[in-house]
Amino acid sequence: MSLLRQPLLALSRSAAVRELVSTLPVSSGIVRSYVPGESTQAAVDSASELVDEGLRVTLDFLGEDTTDLAQADATVRAYVELLGQLSARGLARHAEVSVKLTAIGLALPASERGSGPRVALENARAICRAARNAGTTVTLDMEDHTTTDATLAVLRDLRKDFPETGAVLQAYLHRTEADCRELAHEGSRVRLCKGAYDEPEEVAYQSRLDVDTAYVRCLKILLAGQGYPMIATHDPRMVEIASSLASRYGREQGTYEFQMLFGIRPDEQRRLAASGETVRVYVPYGEQWYGYLVRRLAERPQNLTFFLRSLISKK
Repeated sequence: MSLLRQPLLALSRSAAVRELVSTLPVSSGIVRSYVPGESTQAAVDSASELVDEGLRVTLDFLGEDTTDLAQADATVRAYVELLGQLSARGLARHAEVSVKLTAIGLALPASERGSGPRVALENARAICRAARNAGTTVTLDMEDHTTTDATLAVLRDLRKDFPETGAVLQAYLHRTEADCRELAHEGSRVRLCKGAYDEPEEVAYQSRLDVDTAYVRCLKILLAGQGYPMIATHDPRMVEIASSLASRYGREQGTYEFQMLFGIRPDEQRRLAASGETVRVYVPYGEQWYGYLVRRLAERPQNLTFFLRSLISKK
């Protein structure tokens, strides 16, 4: 499937293909399977449905690698609006937000407001303040390895005033076990995922076995620690291992949670929730859904084949 995966990823920059994907009946259904909509209203409606089913939610306003200060500020306003609606709908106890720092200024050149990291910190503070006022929290998404130090630096500053701010660590990076040890303290919320970026072997494990093994090592550190682990995986083996480790370390249900993406293994999400586990669904939304969709399709061969067939049949 790698021969198909790379061309599809290249399509992520095509506005014409984006338009085609959004109008094709089959592809439109695939879009809705992974992204509930472009508007705040669509995102909040989706969150409400998930909460009604006994699930929790984290919402991500799609967009990253922002190079324009106005766009970064617009993203902040979108989050503030989202948080206001979550509060108004009575969803804030069960729904938080996830924020990519490059979407709110991390990569911006220096300006009258300071460096990119400074702008990102100021904007993250504004979102955290809005989240606290709404009665919920923020988790800082992790991006490629070149942003890891900057993201953790912003996290440290944020936690001085907003200690409830969540972190994300990627198990495939060589450094992550050490980061887990540093963040596995009381009050610390840490989402552990395997990692989704194409990283060089100097900084990241390359084989599936090595990544899985690293994930388990990191799980042990977090579950043995005093923080609140957020176990982000769709891998049935990892779910089983995590449950076993939670029992080994005397973790009661509710002292950790599982996280899965919107549209991926929904039956498993509901099964875990029905068994008493806390399950949070990562719900992306916004106009910049295309790149996100391509990454999800590339991860699932059956959807990739279905998608390409729909494009071919349109010609």
